[in-house]
Amino acid sequence: MFPLVQQLEAQARQLGFDLVGIAPATSADGFAHLENWLDQGFAGAMTYMERQRAARRHPASILATVRSVVMVGMLYTPEGAPGELPPRTGRVARYALGKDYHEVLWARLDELLAWVHQHVPDCAGRGVVDTAPLLERDFARRAGLGWFGKNTMLINKHLGSYFFLGALLLSIDLPPSRPHETAHCGSCTACLQACPTQAFVAPGVLDARRCISYLTIELRDHIPEELRPGVGEWVFGCDVCQEVCPWNHRAPAAREPALQPSADWLALDLVEVLGWTEEEFRRRCRGTALRRTKRRGLLRNAALVLGNRGDPAALPALHQALRDPEPLVREAAAWAIAAIRHRLSTNAGDLISNPPEPCPHPPE
Repeated sequence: MFPLVQQLEAQARQLGFDLVGIAPATSADGFAHLENWLDQGFAGAMTYMERQRAARRHPASILATVRSVVMVGMLYTPEGAPGELPPRTGRVARYALGKDYHEVLWARLDELLAWVHQHVPDCAGRGVVDTAPLLERDFARRAGLGWFGKNTMLINKHLGSYFFLGALLLSIDLPPSRPHETAHCGSCTACLQACPTQAFVAPGVLDARRCISYLTIELRDHIPEELRPGVGEWVFGCDVCQEVCPWNHRAPAAREPALQPSADWLALDLVEVLGWTEEEFRRRCRGTALRRTKRRGLLRNAALVLGNRGDPAALPALHQALRDPEPLVREAAAWAIAAIRHRLSTNAGDLISNPPEPCPHPPE
């Protein structure tokens, strides 16, 4: 079976996966941690996590005859991620700048499964990409792909953490890879300290209810007002805890063309987004991860970011959004208008109480 493993790993890399390893299909190592996390309410409105609680204990809930889990990783680090954004624009998390990673990884996993069937015709298998009840990071660590960082991300010494995980569940016994037993974060707490909304309760423990990615993507209701300033420029997802991680400072760029960033998302025009109809939202976001927010979620986020950025030139678009059919959008627009007006009045007050020093020498 060893030659098959070597060939399988080579085939996975040929299909575009940057990481590959094999884990035995036993109970997930971190299931008790998951239960404790859920019991503390850290999943917030992600009720599907609770519904699938028991199913995440063992991969047999996905494939009854599973014996081995082939874990793969694919880089998504884009080149040319923006520094300072132009006015009235917002940031999109790096993983969403290209095509929808689910579609990309599913297609490659299907090809890898077809290759397995050529060599083991009676092998049952299923490829999954974070929509099935599998604790992917547990099996990725067990397959030797990396360790859990203090920001809960899986980190690889050579690739950092900017990569997607996929799994191929197989009904055959394959010799497992050596698990990653050590962590290499040391005393570094950069990710914990950098989080704008202080979402980390402790190293390795994320309160999703405060996480910007959760707030802008998973939460379908109003974002709590006290957390809105912390959202900053993020209109979809967040990369802060990864951007400050030393292991990502030399992370290689993605080699998969489908995951290369689209110029449309690198600096998203939020005033334009506020004018999108349902049809326009579907057309623009088709084939991307941004579909998950639905129109009302993306427009809510756009309004809040405009409020955070404080550019009065966005006020006409925000006033127009007060007439949007979605209450979620209208409320966010009203908050943004108030935030911009408050900033304008504060700045005006500063000028009155602290007028600029007169120029000692009038300009010529």
